[in-house]
This record gives sequence, structure tokens and C-alpha cells, in this order.
Amino acid sequence: MSQTRIALDVMGGDDAPAINLKGALRACDPNGGIGLDPARILMVGDGPTLERGLAELGGNPGFEILHATQTIGMGESPATALRAKPDSSISRCVGAVKTQAASAVVSMGNTGAVVAAAHLGLGTLEGIKRPGIAVTIDLTGNPLTLIDMGANIAPKPEHLVQYAWMGSVWARTVVGQKDPRVGLLNIGEEPSKGTDLLKATHQLLSSCPLPFVGNVEGGDLFRGACEVVVCDGFTGNVVLKLMEGMAAFLFGLFTAELRQNKAEWGAAAMGKLKKKIDYAEYGGALLLGVDGVVVIGHGRSDAAAVANALAVAARSLDANVNRHIVSGLAAVS
Repeated sequence: MSQTRIALDVMGGDDAPAINLKGALRACDPNGGIGLDPARILMVGDGPTLERGLAELGGNPGFEILHATQTIGMGESPATALRAKPDSSISRCVGAVKTQAASAVVSMGNTGAVVAAAHLGLGTLEGIKRPGIAVTIDLTGNPLTLIDMGANIAPKPEHLVQYAWMGSVWARTVVGQKDPRVGLLNIGEEPSKGTDLLKATHQLLSSCPLPFVGNVEGGDLFRGACEVVVCDGFTGNVVLKLMEGMAAFLFGLFTAELRQNKAEWGAAAMGKLKKKIDYAEYGGALLLGVDGVVVIGHGRSDAAAVANALAVAARSLDANVNRHIVSGLAAVS
């Protein structure tokens, strides 16, 4: 088994396959900041298309290609598409991990299809009931990991507690935060606030050997109240998309105003600030809890985001995140 190989869904995403080819080449550029060995990347997609694309970009630096005859579109129903397209690039990526030809999957494609294929094809880690999507952004200079961002819209309290553990392991082993604090996203700080789900989760987290800071409100995400925020997938997805949309709107508004007032430095200054919450800087979200490393990128990813998603997968494999999750949960079961 290749313990470090990453299967890249080259056909997934709004600008596939070209942007994924460029991203993979960027990740393997010896003069870049990532410097992955091309042998670590298994390119999955239509073989002739990938070969032509690489030739147009200067040649194949050493990628192995796994042919897939089908592609799942961004707007297709995940369940229907997975059944109708068994030879899709998403299914083939997951299959590569299942057959031990790779240990990680990176896809900018249909999120629902990636989550479903990984959950069904790989199963969950020992002790994990439901996987969750973890997204890391840097709002205050101290990276913040939010989980779940859409994998589980109707969780149980024990699912949220496991998300807290998995998010903490990720923040500690890959992000590099020594003792990440955990907060539970709610409408108020008091333990009595929120739904029955949140009240029960608060009680469970309060008894866990985690640095639990209690409930956090939406505004606390911008104040550095904690390093890991736990929520259900529906709420998390709304929060993430609202943050992305609001950031893009405000940056555009501020930049236009600065230019109108002849402040030509404005665009450059705002560009630096925008990078703090740009998904491309972190590359993708990790589907924590499945028996393998799965990184889900944004459908609108550019080459930099694809390269960074590959870097996230490589760091997760090198840090052996899943082993730490399983051992951590076993110790407190």
C-alpha cells in the first residue's frame, strides 16, 4: 500500500480538469512552497484528456494516471449519480483508497457525492458514528476550525461530542495549536440556551477532558474565543457561506470606495486582508471520521487552492491524524 499517495479527482470542480492539472503541477513545483513528490499524486480522470492537458502544460513530471470514464457534475444528485456512474472519477478515487492504491482523496467536485462515496466506500474510523466536515480559517491570527460544515445536518449529541474530539486532534496535530479550546455554537452563552440538542451536547462536553469554554455566539468567531467551534452541519454550512459572501461583498465595497477616493494602495491592502479568510489559503475541508484522508475543495477553486488542498492531504497523512483520533477516543470511551 502507498501510505502517502493522494488520489486527485482531476475531473471535479467548476474549472476541471485544467485547474486541477495546474494545481497538481504547482504543488509539485520544486521552487514552490509545497514541493510534493509527483509520485505522491495519483491523477484520476479521463486518461487521454489528462495526458493531453499535461502535455499542453509542459509534460507529465511523474504522475501516475488512473483512468475513469465518467464524471459527476456539480449539480447532480449525489445518490443518483453514484449509482448511475460507478466509474466516475469520485468513485475511482475512493476505490483507490479502499484497495490501498492510495491513502487520501482530494476533490473539488460535488461535495455531497464525495461525502457519500467516502462514507459508504471507506466506512468510519473505529468508534466514530458520523463523519464531519472541518474547515479552518484564519480570522484573528489564530486559526479557527469549524466542524461540521455540512456532512450531518441532523446530528445527535454524541456526534457533536465526537466532532469536538476530531476537531481538537486536527487543530493540534496539523494546524499546530498546543491546547485548542472548544466552543459550542449557540444563541447565547448560558448552558440553558438553545435547542435540546445543544443543551444535551453542552452537558456532555462539560464532562469531557477537553478545554471546553462553553457556548459561543456567532460574533465570538471573530474574537478568538476558541480554536475549535462545533455545530450541526446545517448551521455550519450557512455560517461558512454567509462568511464567504459577506467577506467578498465588504472587500469589494471597501476597495471601490478607496479607489473612488484616489487611495490606490487600497486594493493591495485589502487583498492582503482578504487572504486571511480566503478558502484558497487552506485549500479544502477535511472530512474527519472516515477511514482514510478525504479533502473536499471549493468548486470554484483556483490552482493555488488545489495545490493547498493537496498539501492539506499530505500533512494529514504525515501527521497520522486518523490514528490520533482513534487512540484519543479509545482513551476516553
